[in-house]
Amino acid sequence: MKINILTLFPDMFQGLIDNSIVKRAISKGVVTINIINIRDFTLDKYNRVDSAPIGGGAGLIMKCQPVVDALKSIKEKSHKILLSPRGETYSQKKAISLSKLDNITFICGHYEGTDERINDYVDELISIGDYILTGGEIGSMAIADSIIRLLDGAINSDSLIEESFTTNLLEYPQYTEPYDFDNKLVPDILYSGNHEAIEKYRKKEALRLTKQYRPDLFSNYELSKQDKKLLSELENNITEPKWYKDALEKGKKFIKNKN
Repeated sequence: MKINILTLFPDMFQGLIDNSIVKRAISKGVVTINIINIRDFTLDKYNRVDSAPIGGGAGLIMKCQPVVDALKSIKEKSHKILLSPRGETYSQKKAISLSKLDNITFICGHYEGTDERINDYVDELISIGDYILTGGEIGSMAIADSIIRLLDGAINSDSLIEESFTTNLLEYPQYTEPYDFDNKLVPDILYSGNHEAIEKYRKKEALRLTKQYRPDLFSNYELSKQDKKLLSELENNITEPKWYKDALEKGKKFIKNKN
């Protein structure tokens, strides 16, 4: 995949390009990121890319000419996205959809916005949420990161299977050693060696967390028969049902060695 980013502040993207998963994906040839400085395309003799809004108003508006010419400098076919509050609110579903494209271009607005006519040169508007940022740079970084990690070869595919938002459930709690940290213990079931019981426990925790923290997601989740049984245990405060106790009993030798 190739990602083009049109911005007035190219230096902001060094952190994205030079670190973590994105850096590894670039080095492996999974993705190419092309940062385009909109200011390089202005024809204004003072090198300006903005102007006061016609009709009056506060702030400055980004001009058409530099943005459109920057877009035209991209010779290959590209899906053009303008970060805008009018756009569809970004989601994991959208990330998956965009990750299937070969070439994407993000246009980062700044100041008080962009000339209305720029909208005629893009394929899509996207918003990352109902709040105000100084520009589209942070939004484009967030979207780019979420797309890149889905590309084949960017990360281990097993890591993507049970992540939050992929199934309308939040991810279950995760733990590392030591078993006892500040008198906070790792659940014994995770040491039982019983993978079926561990999977059931994790599903139950995912259901609990989603219902508690994200009822909007939970309401869109289709419950299986097992899910309904696990929810019943939660609602009736059954903390150690038979399957849980059986797993602990059979896994005694593993649990005993947890320290």
